[in-house]
Amino acid sequence: MKLLYNIGMWIAPVIVWAGSLFSRKLKLFREGRKGLISLLRQRISESGAKNIVWFHCASVGEFEQARPIIEWYKGNAEGWKVLLTFFSPSGYELRKNYNGADWVFYLPIDTPSNAKAFIEAVKPKMVIFTKYDLWYNFIEQARLSGAKLYLISAIFRGDQIYFKWYGGFFRKMLRSFNNIFVQDIASYGLLKSIDITEEVIVNGDTRFDRVEKIAGESKQFAVIEEFVKGSFSLVAGSSWQPDDALIAEVMKNFPKMKLVVAPHEIHKERIEELSEIYKEYGVVNYSEIREDVERELVSALPHSHFDGKRVLVIDCLGILSSLYRYADFAYIGGGFGAGIHNTLEAAVYGVPLAFGPKYKKFKEAKDLIAANGAVSVSNVSELYQILDSCVKEPLLRSQMGQRCREYVEHHLGASEQIIEVLKEFSL
Repeated sequence: MKLLYNIGMWIAPVIVWAGSLFSRKLKLFREGRKGLISLLRQRISESGAKNIVWFHCASVGEFEQARPIIEWYKGNAEGWKVLLTFFSPSGYELRKNYNGADWVFYLPIDTPSNAKAFIEAVKPKMVIFTKYDLWYNFIEQARLSGAKLYLISAIFRGDQIYFKWYGGFFRKMLRSFNNIFVQDIASYGLLKSIDITEEVIVNGDTRFDRVEKIAGESKQFAVIEEFVKGSFSLVAGSSWQPDDALIAEVMKNFPKMKLVVAPHEIHKERIEELSEIYKEYGVVNYSEIREDVERELVSALPHSHFDGKRVLVIDCLGILSSLYRYADFAYIGGGFGAGIHNTLEAAVYGVPLAFGPKYKKFKEAKDLIAANGAVSVSNVSELYQILDSCVKEPLLRSQMGQRCREYVEHHLGASEQIIEVLKEFSL
């Protein structure tokens, strides 16, 4: 199995190269790794760093899980430097200038030679992987180097390869960790079934701590506040075309509803697509309005910005997590594609939620449905039904939102528990 795995890693660059001819994302994936280890070796050598903690995240969502721990190191662990790596271009491109880490890089392809050169260049004392993006050669080389290894906010499913009769090679990765912090008791049970128990700690998901902090520091946007004022406001976060088509159809039934939509992608073609989908309701793009308008000057904006406009498209990055504060109801996108996006960013504000049918792999989504704070919808009729109920019954809307807020509050504290363990080797 190890030989097959490494053959796959050796072939991967060829596949990526071929795909990059047609895919911008794969092109970024390939170009971002050119000369990576040499550059990393140079940067770390120049710094003279002796104590390095290496965090690895697949993409943006996993970064948000690691972020409370990263920021604890940055603010409290004197003498430590933080290296942050991403597998996905979407994660790296968004956070490559993140000042909570001393270095931000792509993770090289997991060949034996890359892993050996990477670990020799970095010499990490601590290695922290987030949730699921595990790579055999990197983990093996880190273990052989004597580094402490941790897996945080992990969650497991019975259909994963670790729990198959042929999964011994992959189980070896799990046994390399000093501690595995899992989100729920079901994950603990799965690990117990393969005789991994002593190093496993059930402590929840660090994303709850992260969204709580974000909500506490959320920005106010006077323009958005003015746009939704006096209306029932629907905020659609990380939407894709099927989500928007569904919402656009439902809006016909709610003439007083205002929509703030933050699409998952904001390239020119996508923004133009949104203008077409929602054109009958009147569309204004956020970039068309001065973003630095002072609250007292909002009323001085030309009325043409808002008159007859029921849809505000957020055509910039970085503000979605603050937008949910303006929602009477939130719709989370992605549920008609690969899977829904972050529900906790909205739930923390005590907002009732809806999302598409592909949510089964997301524990928090299933929990929020069970708590009667969220619903899954598959068609126009189902979305209409829940919105109509929440518009006509403010008490129901309030109760659903309160259940979402209570769910977040009940799951705070995972980051502190992880930090208590890490302190033993970091202070």
